[in-house]
Amino acid sequence: MSYTINTLITDSSFEDVDTRTRAALAEKGFGILTEIDVQATMKKKLDKEMSGYRILGACNPSMAWEAIGLEPKVGAMLPCNVILQESPQGIEVSAIDPVASMQAIDNAQLKEVAAQVREQLRDVIGSI
Repeated sequence: MSYTINTLITDSSFEDVDTRTRAALAEKGFGILTEIDVQATMKKKLDKEMSGYRILGACNPSMAWEAIGLEPKVGAMLPCNVILQESPQGIEVSAIDPVASMQAIDNAQLKEVAAQVREQLRDVIGSI
């Protein structure tokens, strides 16, 4: 089972894909809780150069509320990370597959919520 939902954008800049990704997430009710510029962090901490790589910690508050109500410690696995990664082929956008990430938790109701979130993230990735 793949653990991410992916798309490759070949006709846009990194920043344009970032803007489009944020807009697509917002349309599905996701906000960005965290943002990590991995490229800048690696340069600052290790003095290493790398292509653009950004992690967006996306959260749909109503789905998170439901998940935490079903399994209080599930917060250790939240938010749903979405990465933007620059490559010679273009900008790849990948979202965590919540169903794959919740495999370790034995809670059928939580898996139903994860499946709903997976569909929302598939819609997001498909619309970028």
